[in-house]
Amino acid sequence: MILTPSTKPTMIFIGVTTGQSSINRIFPEWARTLELGDCALRGLDFPLHDEPARYREAVAFIKQDPMTRGALVTTHKIDLCAAAHDLIDVIDPLSSALGEISSLWKREGQLHGRTVDPWTSGLSLDAFLPPDHWRQTGAEGLILGAGGSAIALAWHLCRPHPAGNRPSRIHVANRSRPRLDHLRSLHAQWPDAVPLSCHHVPTPEMADALASQLPPGSLIVNATGLGKDAPGSPLTHAAVFPEHSLIWDFNYRGNLVFLDQARAQQSARSLHIEDGWTYFIHGWTQVIADVFHKTIPSHGPLFNELSRLAATAR
Repeated sequence: MILTPSTKPTMIFIGVTTGQSSINRIFPEWARTLELGDCALRGLDFPLHDEPARYREAVAFIKQDPMTRGALVTTHKIDLCAAAHDLIDVIDPLSSALGEISSLWKREGQLHGRTVDPWTSGLSLDAFLPPDHWRQTGAEGLILGAGGSAIALAWHLCRPHPAGNRPSRIHVANRSRPRLDHLRSLHAQWPDAVPLSCHHVPTPEMADALASQLPPGSLIVNATGLGKDAPGSPLTHAAVFPEHSLIWDFNYRGNLVFLDQARAQQSARSLHIEDGWTYFIHGWTQVIADVFHKTIPSHGPLFNELSRLAATAR
């Protein structure tokens, strides 16, 4: 990782394989449409669960470099927050509570940080979830993975809803225990939350068993990064999806084995399948708004135009 000073207004992209992202083709088109001026996007790749010192180095650089305006953080949201939260001058209260940072930006000499996932996951889910789905079906949700995006989606699904339209139970499954313990402690602080079950699943076969036991119409989400940040799927090819379930992969690129597994059963099990493209657009537009101090709506003509431009570069 070479942190040379930026020579023009620059947004950093912190990820694992940033050079493969569609955003590298989309960003110049969005910058023109949003009238951001002569600016740049710059990727920084970190291995999964990198050394804390490397996250601190990156955050310190963003804070100190005059032409670096901020950053979008993907995959490393929890690790970066744990390693470098003390370098961030102003952290959104929800981000502090969830322990994750996905957006960094500067205002009046101070570095700000927040998580956008609780809002962008909700916007993306609402785009394909049938109206009144939870109340009509009594279905449950299964989130595979317990990283930042998974915790944010769990928070969104657990929130009180005035019409009672929320899952009857949320399951979160992960290969290691610490983040499940973290989520349990967070959930205990959420008022009137949907019941939560955390499952330690060190093997994909254990995740298969969870998925098969869900009621019809349930939501099953791949929030592990498998298929993009690392090869594979959190399930085996023997997994059986509940009938009429909603299958959502947070990834939109890579070897999307999880989606292939769902497509193989789509007709027989009447599945609705979504990739992470809409989530990608909402996430990036929210953070670009932070970094460049722009108002970017989550719907309407401007958002539709940004979505159209993104689709041409996908």
